[in-house]
Amino acid sequence: MARASTNSTSNKILPRDILILAVTVIVIALVYLLASQLTYGIGFPLDDSWIHQTYARNLAQHGEWAFRPGVPSAGSTAPLWSALLALGFLLRLSPYIWTYFLGVVTLFALAILCEWAARELVQTYRPRFPWVGIFFAVEWHFVWAAMSGMETLLHGLILTTGLVLLMTNSHRYLTLGLLTGLSVWVRPDGLTLLGPVLMVILLTGEDVHTRLVQFTRYLIGFGVLFGFYLLFNLAIGGAPMPNTFYAKQAEYASWQTLPILDRLGQMSLQLLVGPSLVLIPGIIGWLVKSIRQKMWGSLAALLWTAGYLILYISRLPVYQHGRYIMPAMPIFFLFGLLAFAEFDAGKMFARYHWIGQTIWRASIIMLTVAFGFLGAQSYARDVALIESEMVVTAKWAATNLPPDALIAAHDIGALGYFDNHELIDLAGLVSPEVIPFIRDEPRLAEHLSQREADYLIAFPFFYPLLIENAEVVFVTNGSISPTLFDEENMAVYLWKTP
Repeated sequence: MARASTNSTSNKILPRDILILAVTVIVIALVYLLASQLTYGIGFPLDDSWIHQTYARNLAQHGEWAFRPGVPSAGSTAPLWSALLALGFLLRLSPYIWTYFLGVVTLFALAILCEWAARELVQTYRPRFPWVGIFFAVEWHFVWAAMSGMETLLHGLILTTGLVLLMTNSHRYLTLGLLTGLSVWVRPDGLTLLGPVLMVILLTGEDVHTRLVQFTRYLIGFGVLFGFYLLFNLAIGGAPMPNTFYAKQAEYASWQTLPILDRLGQMSLQLLVGPSLVLIPGIIGWLVKSIRQKMWGSLAALLWTAGYLILYISRLPVYQHGRYIMPAMPIFFLFGLLAFAEFDAGKMFARYHWIGQTIWRASIIMLTVAFGFLGAQSYARDVALIESEMVVTAKWAATNLPPDALIAAHDIGALGYFDNHELIDLAGLVSPEVIPFIRDEPRLAEHLSQREADYLIAFPFFYPLLIENAEVVFVTNGSISPTLFDEENMAVYLWKTP
């Protein structure tokens, strides 16, 4: 990590810094794709990624917001992301090239944003090498998210932009309102940005009139985009939020009954797997500084981070590398890096300060690099699982099942993209009627019989009662799931009405 330059009089980002960050992002993206190719093949690490691709393709080719052409549905949590993906189909670059390109651009923008924030917030940070930006470019959670085909990193970028503006004492409240409204188009939890912005307005406004003007500007920016978002969902799905908003909470109701300490432990494990562990002292240090100096923007961002994490662990599990809490990770990590940048240029321990510098620098560098490669391996395994189970099954169904067959499935992403059969979505994303009994297998069995389903596609462990007397007609026999994840293979079952 480069020592802060004492000769430099400017902390502006130079073209050389931009080039360094751009090359870094491209190289790390290629490393992850190469790891994926060498493990099994190119693909996405989540079945949900194919849901977005399906909506995007139908939007580009048919001009419809639908999972199945002719049947509008609100099954996409991220309308803005699906719309951006649709451009790839218009350019004939999807599903892979355009999606990876969007991820790389988003990761690059995040690195630039955080490098700029460090230079604005820490006046002594004038590096010869943009190491704060480099950290965000190679941190494994962010690279995984960038190459996942999901909206996760874009959401994190928008949220971080809004919080950084608050931390740098920006008074662009119309812009902040637009960012909040835009974030909701990526994920509904973008609404949480309302809290820190309103907190800053209340605590920094000179008088009541100033606060009212700032709030009005913010409300105008937010209201315009959020109003259209509500109308969009009402028109498509008949509810103010997408189906996923309700389905996920119903599916993981059992998680909400776990002791809070268990949930906090699982969240901490996901949050601290990587270089973030050595940033904890810095995060605490930045919190203390923000309180002492009444840095309301930083305090609002810190409180937002804590609230966001608590909100998610209270509702949803922190599985798949904690992807639901990943949007909060950039600002969380930034706090620690800001404190480290100040420490690095300071003399807290007088002539022994270099010892602390060396230990902290070495720890961050070694953990970042080590987990960068471990993250690439994890990404490759995740892709291999989806490709060898979901994608293989979807392609088999498209070729071997009767055209008029009705299929019930929990993982519908690859099925939606590679197969054209009519589906009953057991996760409720495009079949919201199952949400009230989403984990009640007897009720699900009754529903499948009423709908006269022909086949059930699922992992055996997920629906033990549904498959109890069902006849197996196809099993992937993939080696990835049993070997690496201790899970059974996905199977296709012939559904027989009891």
